[in-house]
Amino acid sequence: MYAVFKRELFALLNSLMAYITIGVFLLAAGLLLWVFPDTSILDYGYAELNGFFSLIPFLFIFLIPAMTMRSFAEERREGTYVLLVIRPITDWQIILAKYFACLTLVLFSLLPTLIYYFSVYQLGLPSGNIDTGAVIGSYIGLLLLGSSFTSVGVFASSLSKNQVIAFAIAAFICFFCYTGIDAMGKIFSLQSFETLLNNLSVNAHYQSLGRGVLDTRDVLYFLTFDVLFLSLTRFVIGGRKW
Repeated sequence: MYAVFKRELFALLNSLMAYITIGVFLLAAGLLLWVFPDTSILDYGYAELNGFFSLIPFLFIFLIPAMTMRSFAEERREGTYVLLVIRPITDWQIILAKYFACLTLVLFSLLPTLIYYFSVYQLGLPSGNIDTGAVIGSYIGLLLLGSSFTSVGVFASSLSKNQVIAFAIAAFICFFCYTGIDAMGKIFSLQSFETLLNNLSVNAHYQSLGRGVLDTRDVLYFLTFDVLFLSLTRFVIGGRKW
């Protein structure tokens, strides 16, 4: 499994698409946080990163599917998956190796954004006037959100040989899970049904972590989400004759 993980990670790092995707992600995040007047923290005037953490999930909806779209789609298109499955390795090990390789790249893309925290930390009056607990909780939430979107992306990649189709499917599922369930909850007037949809919403659990309180229910929700889509991936590739 480690060999497949290393192979997949190096393939991603050697891909120009990965660097372009991460570069566009960091550029967009920087512009939204510091330059654009509607979202600039300099115009906002408060030493907090709530706006940043509210915008990043929407960038993730496009960033992560772009990273994961090649996971199985390229293997199927080039016919190399057959060579992989004849190795002494299980389907689950293959799926998890690809999943963790993509998740590692997501983590790499988040690390440079830590400079935003240190910048706001220094800009605060007095220096350090920022809710560090909320920032830590939000970063944990971003990592868990990234893991969930990564599982969706790996699943979408297993459905098609075409990387563009895999990207579109993953982006749609991520967008629906993050905003669509909330929207459905507002449509229905029944309080019990609205509460159920809110409990199933990715956004609700992400916002809960952003308050700085690490609730095990939120963590368990994201882990269950990951297991669900990785299990669907196992079902897809296990039932296909390659």
